[in-house]
Amino acid sequence: MPKRKRTKIVATLGPATSTKQILKKMLDAGVNVFRINFSHANYDDVKEKIKIIRELSDTHNYTPSILADLQGPKLRVGVMKGDIIVNKGDTINFVTGKPFEGTSEKVFMNYENFPRDVKKGERILLDDGKLIFEVVSSNSKDTVTAKVIQGGPLKSKKGVNLPNTNISLPALTEKDINDAIFACQQEVDWIALSFVRHAQDLMELQDLIKEHSEHKIPIVAKIEKPEGVENIDKIVAYCDGLMVARGDLGVEIPAQEVPLIQKKLVLKAKTARIPVIIATQMMETMIDSLTPTRAEVNDVANSVMDGADAVMLSGETSVGKYPVQVIETMSKVIKSVEKSELITVPQKPPHIRTNRFITKSICYHAATMANEIEAKAICTLTNSGYTAFQISAWRPDAHILVFTSNKRILSQLSLLWGVKAFFYDKFVSTDETVEDINKMAEERGFVQSGDMLINLAAMPITSKGMVNTLRVSQI
Repeated sequence: MPKRKRTKIVATLGPATSTKQILKKMLDAGVNVFRINFSHANYDDVKEKIKIIRELSDTHNYTPSILADLQGPKLRVGVMKGDIIVNKGDTINFVTGKPFEGTSEKVFMNYENFPRDVKKGERILLDDGKLIFEVVSSNSKDTVTAKVIQGGPLKSKKGVNLPNTNISLPALTEKDINDAIFACQQEVDWIALSFVRHAQDLMELQDLIKEHSEHKIPIVAKIEKPEGVENIDKIVAYCDGLMVARGDLGVEIPAQEVPLIQKKLVLKAKTARIPVIIATQMMETMIDSLTPTRAEVNDVANSVMDGADAVMLSGETSVGKYPVQVIETMSKVIKSVEKSELITVPQKPPHIRTNRFITKSICYHAATMANEIEAKAICTLTNSGYTAFQISAWRPDAHILVFTSNKRILSQLSLLWGVKAFFYDKFVSTDETVEDINKMAEERGFVQSGDMLINLAAMPITSKGMVNTLRVSQI
């Protein structure tokens, strides 16, 4: 039986991945989720890419997820006039208001409240922390004067981070609101919100989705600010997935603290039974080179061993020279470490008696029992996808095969570790249905004669209620 990877790959769309041929090759190489980065997206272009991805899904039996990633309150400087270099000890003014071309004396800042929010002595980091400034004074109207602490080339439209400042920007900017409405209209599978600081940020996006989408679109909270890490327990209660966005996180928080924060966030997500994506600089060298560094290979392997549901590529697939090869390389790394004994899963059975306690309990026991009896697959029938989230979180050795008549969740579940979803709409009787899906599992090469399977279903099968039955069968 071919070795199948369980950890999913998220690939960012961009100029390097604009043809149907490349997208098909990426799917063949192991992509499970396509990410649309709304920091650099053009609506017509996005529509076209989504159309191609859905056509490929229909003709080649793939079910990739589409993840719309909102920019969030990203602070940026304006356009520069030519090549500008600032040196240590120089003074520079950051000016809000009407955009203008920047010089080494003054640059435009896209954040209206900047002069009111920053205080003397606070740090301004630019271009992922390559440039460091310290606030000297602020006239609280439109200008902040700062001293250069670490100089270098000052480039156009680079991101700004304020690690010590409490910024007053809303989590959903006007651009994000428009982008989210557009994403709802395109019926994307997931929406990611950048710079999540509080649970309230997620509630605002939930309300917006409810208003503009007939279906629930799950939300991924991107953790990239210290407040997001501090408020993680509340955030986890209001999101459907987490992303450890190490780019901005490593600028806002000392870089050496990020590895442990990554481990902490993965553990929080697994305990909450929601998927977690590790993102940024995973195979950065492969933007221009066919070979990743040993450290990058190690990073991907460690993320898999931490128990991430998915690992994400950004520039490697959006603007890189080798979008297909980078996925092939990543797939090889994932497959080689996934079976390791060193990977541990918190094995505490569910104890909080919510209205879904029975379903949670059945999923937990299905995963542990599958390991005990060495079942090759856990087959679950679902209408909402809930059981897929639950079983996936326990990381069983068995294949997790999900059968659903709800086409909306087919691609949504592609983000979850180990989950493979299939369309199935013949709900006659429990016995017939179980036989039917076991046959499908065998035909698709997940199980063979003599293998044990675990089937989860809601009885009576026609009512499509909550899972209440666990059954062991043999091929």
